Amino acid sequence: MQKKTANILSYVFWTALAVVLVWLSVRSIDWKQFAEAMTRCRWEWIALAFVAAIAVFYIRAMRWRMQLLPFDEKSSVRTSFNAYNICMLVNLILPRVGEVVRCGYVVRHSRADENGKRRITLDKALGTMVVDRVWDILSLAIIALLVAFTMWEQSGSFFKDSLFGAVLGKMNLLWILLGCLVLAAAFLYLAWRLRNRNRFWTKVWDVIKGMRDGVLSCLHMRHGWLFIVYTVLIWVLYWLMCVCAIKAVQDIEAFAVLKPSDALFIMFAGSVSSIIPVPGGFGAYHAVVAGVLDGIWGIPFGTAMIFATLTHETQVIATAVTGIWSYLDESFFRKKNSC
Repeated sequence: MQKKTANILSYVFWTALAVVLVWLSVRSIDWKQFAEAMTRCRWEWIALAFVAAIAVFYIRAMRWRMQLLPFDEKSSVRTSFNAYNICMLVNLILPRVGEVVRCGYVVRHSRADENGKRRITLDKALGTMVVDRVWDILSLAIIALLVAFTMWEQSGSFFKDSLFGAVLGKMNLLWILLGCLVLAAAFLYLAWRLRNRNRFWTKVWDVIKGMRDGVLSCLHMRHGWLFIVYTVLIWVLYWLMCVCAIKAVQDIEAFAVLKPSDALFIMFAGSVSSIIPVPGGFGAYHAVVAGVLDGIWGIPFGTAMIFATLTHETQVIATAVTGIWSYLDESFFRKKNSC
């Protein structure tokens, strides 16, 4: 009962935060300008971004299936695709709950072994989810390094004016990265030394080992190289979605300063905003992306919200369309308990 109450309170809190962030983001919008900008938008580029979003869902499903095949070699792309789409649809309303639904879906569609037990169990499905998360984090870390080394002249001033700007502004980027590596190495060593001292450090070390195993697990898959290819394709498509949004708003004077190469940083900022578990990313994504466009390229926050709205709502609509389709496929077009 206490856990249920805590979950309800947590949902109410994050939903309230989303409402506040949305209000803070939209209060500076000139709605007349916003409506005019929508008429000047190149919607063919938004349509392409929509297609790219669905392609991301499909490739993510194929990558996830690679992790499921060692447990059930008959597991299909259709199962993985439907599970992922329904997961994302649920997450629009109940953040993080979709992951549980996603795992339950593949378990229910898994074949039974000779003992009548499902070949894919819930703990195995959850383990594959950890691998997915680890690779997303690793990908974001690599993208962060690319942004730092290729766009520091542009983005450096933004960080120097941020909360920690006074410190960062006086330090060389390489020294900052070196310091982060040293701190990470020190933490790993401390966790290893104290892993048997108490339950806390035991759990910390177990998490570290789990992340290590998750990163290396693709090396034990059949055609593990394909897992890497799928991962690269996913992030290339995310970048392409952002490029499409930039192309879509090029006829609006304020966005003329944006180039396709800038899409990398915008994509990274939008991805980082997902750390805040508000329903559907509403408010958090808009505030972060509009803030970046304002802070780095000097696009007024209210105007920048046009771009943030286009990119976010394209993703949301793609999520809703594929999620509803997969739900209908599961409910009406597919035999129960099939793979």
